[in-house]
Amino acid sequence: MARTITDGSRCRRNSKLETFLKRNTERDVYERIRAYEPCVVVSRTISKVFMHVVLSDDGIYLTEYPPRTLQLGVQFRDIVDIALINDLPDFLSGRAREQSLHICVVYTSAKDAGKGDLRNRGSAVCKPHPASSSAPEHMGRSAPVAGKTRVSPPCGHMCIIVCALLFALAISVKCRTLIEIKHVASQTKNFTLILHLVNQPKQNTNKNRRNLVPTRRSSSNLVMKRMVRERSGEEQEAELHLYAVSLSSQIYLHLQSSWSSYIMRSTLMLDPLYMRKCNMPSSPLPRKQRPWEQTSQLFCQLSGELLQEHLGVESLYLLLQELCTAAHRDAAIRKLFWRSAELYPFLVHTLVDTSAISQDRPHTTDTLLLCTLLVQTLTLMFRETASEPARQSVLTSKQGSVTASMLQAVLTDSELALPVAPRLHHDLIISYTELQALQAEYLDVVSGLLFEVLVLCQEASHTPDPGHFLTVGWIFTMLQSHPSLVGFVDYQAQQVVLVLTHSRCPLSPPQAVLLYQRCTVLLACLQNNATLSTYITTHYKEEFKYYVGVSELKDKLPPHYPISKRVQHLLTALLHRVLHEPPALTVRERGP
Repeated sequence: MARTITDGSRCRRNSKLETFLKRNTERDVYERIRAYEPCVVVSRTISKVFMHVVLSDDGIYLTEYPPRTLQLGVQFRDIVDIALINDLPDFLSGRAREQSLHICVVYTSAKDAGKGDLRNRGSAVCKPHPASSSAPEHMGRSAPVAGKTRVSPPCGHMCIIVCALLFALAISVKCRTLIEIKHVASQTKNFTLILHLVNQPKQNTNKNRRNLVPTRRSSSNLVMKRMVRERSGEEQEAELHLYAVSLSSQIYLHLQSSWSSYIMRSTLMLDPLYMRKCNMPSSPLPRKQRPWEQTSQLFCQLSGELLQEHLGVESLYLLLQELCTAAHRDAAIRKLFWRSAELYPFLVHTLVDTSAISQDRPHTTDTLLLCTLLVQTLTLMFRETASEPARQSVLTSKQGSVTASMLQAVLTDSELALPVAPRLHHDLIISYTELQALQAEYLDVVSGLLFEVLVLCQEASHTPDPGHFLTVGWIFTMLQSHPSLVGFVDYQAQQVVLVLTHSRCPLSPPQAVLLYQRCTVLLACLQNNATLSTYITTHYKEEFKYYVGVSELKDKLPPHYPISKRVQHLLTALLHRVLHEPPALTVRERGP
């Protein structure tokens, strides 16, 4: 279960909120709650209310302070962007105003937005928030016209007449909000004309800046008027504003991490092979979870077998496969992994011992397969366990020496150190092509592991606690002298270019997720290491300039992949860095 984060560290638990959540959600839903934090909430139906923001694995939920009911704020599948706003909220004063953290969640609104709850996940919770059930009709349905009669959208000259009447109504009737007018106007074919006329006096009220400015502007009541924006066609864009009352709040980082995990998981779920690996039921009914006590007992038995002495390679491989499969199917296994003080060091030390990095130890199928499985298992244990308190303790124990050993061990380049024939295992002649395929698979899973570690360290980098030394800077300082660092990064950049230029066939869901992870790793290299940044821009500037572009992704990434938009955003930021253009916006400023 998540803990609320304030003052840069994990603080005391909110027992009242956790008791409320535990009583009103089923165990599997409760275990998937990642974090919670009190914030001032502003949305289409909520006006500056101090509430608990609860992050699950599928969306943002809101509950009162103290908790009484639970309602859905935004589902991760609908989110377009999560941004920090550099302003000062008018409704706060004193120290709270100066230390506030304004987060804007932009999402495409659904007709039933604000009316969902965790019941959709198969849980038994209290009734939806009264505010959501009593929301105005114009928030989720077509506005009624002429009393109770619902008419079809007019056409021809009648459409123009109706638009003109609506525009006059927008000026004369003060009690009707701009949002209502937009919703009525959207029922006509020429609704863009009236929207332009209504919005014309308010041009240039929102200014985006590329860099942070020294002073923070005052927030304006226009935030409420911007809560809903019309997009192309029938698509509607809305905003959820969260105001954390501490600059050391980590709700923004948890939001980014949770959203990233969701889009990766939901994209992978489109792959039938991944679905089978996770043992997802074909029936829409939720699979019944094991009781926690039974899961804990099975985990203790499996970990005991893994930690026994004189374990053979074949037995180790089979036990690791069992652990990996169990972690795929049950998030509780991943939490129990970090609560065991012995398993993480054991897997890392095994990886170091069997790694094929050493020049005097040639590549074989056994070492490559075992190292790949070890890295896959470690990567999976990092996935969606940021809210587990024991994870930070395990990773930082012994001044992070175990974590440093893991990163040193996994790093390798694409050059194979091939054995001579007499040293081949079981005297089998393994082809160079097969070894190359195994090596490529290993390098792919290493990209996934580095991605997870980078996400972890990016959160710590924004934490003022000096004890959180696992930062992005720490990673690159520790790997600076590694002989394979440049070769590894070169391979990652090479694969990004190849996947976008090799063929016009769409990427599979796992390939799309891997591209997302590689772009994240490369962008971190460009932003945090001068040597790697110089190498990438020197050796790949021409390729990125002429062969890599966002337009190439249209044929590569199907629009129904949840991760497609995020990959486009990352690739744009990557191109800006490589071509020495200004970086993509990360913080926006909202004008008065």
